[in-house]
Order: sequence, then C-alpha cells, then structure tokens
Amino acid sequence: MRMTATHTAQRSTAKQGWASGTMVFAAVMLMLAGVLDIFRGIMAIAEDDVFVTTRNYVFQFDLTSWGWIHLVLGAIGVLVSLGLFRAATWARVAGVAIAGLVIIENFLDLPYYPVWSVVMIAFSGFVIWALCVVRRDDSFAPF
Repeated sequence: MRMTATHTAQRSTAKQGWASGTMVFAAVMLMLAGVLDIFRGIMAIAEDDVFVTTRNYVFQFDLTSWGWIHLVLGAIGVLVSLGLFRAATWARVAGVAIAGLVIIENFLDLPYYPVWSVVMIAFSGFVIWALCVVRRDDSFAPF
C-alpha cells in the first residue's frame, strides 16, 4: 500500500514538472515572438529598406501602419509572457488570443516579408499548442 502512494506521488510530480516546463516554453516563445515583432515594427515604422513593397495586394496597408500593428502586438505579447511566467490564468487565455492575432497579422503580412512571417507563424503556433496542451489542474507557478 505504501508503494502505491509513493508511485502516485512521483507520477503527480512528474506531471507537474511537465506542465511547468510546457508553460515556461510557452512564455519564452511568446516573449521571443513579441521581442522580434517589436523589432520588426520599429523597422517598418522607420521605413527601413529591409521590407519588400508589393503592388496590387488585397490587404495593402502603408508600411508604417504595419509597423505600428507589429509594435503593439509585440509589446502586448511580451507583457502577457511575463504573466505566463507567473502562471496566471488570464495570461494563458490572453496568450492564446495574442498568438492567434500574431498568426493572422503575419499571414496578412506575407507579401512584405515572407520568411520572417512564416517563422513568426510557427512561433505563435507553438505558443498556442503549449498553452492549450496543459490542463488547468496540472499547472502551477514555475517560479
């Protein structure tokens, strides 16, 4: 009987460790995506020569407009990632929402900088996966 209790405790600890690692992974990925989005926004606002301009694009915005969109979503992403480091429930919900918006933003931004957009879509997809795969009762504050 005692052996079963120890085995259950080890399984619970391993499950919590996995959940904690997944949450930290999501927080780091969202912070990285947010910082990269902030830099991308600054480049677009400054009208850097890195971006390719295209004509006849359905979702065509001014490059400065795209820059502000990237800057704001990146800053919100960094703030939400700080909440994820504290394992706040609101941060999990907001993280999924922000990562979804970043995916949409980068999908619409594909003609301007396709490789970077695909990288940001992948980062955001990993964030959504990591935030949705952990059950609420398994997670705890990693720090």
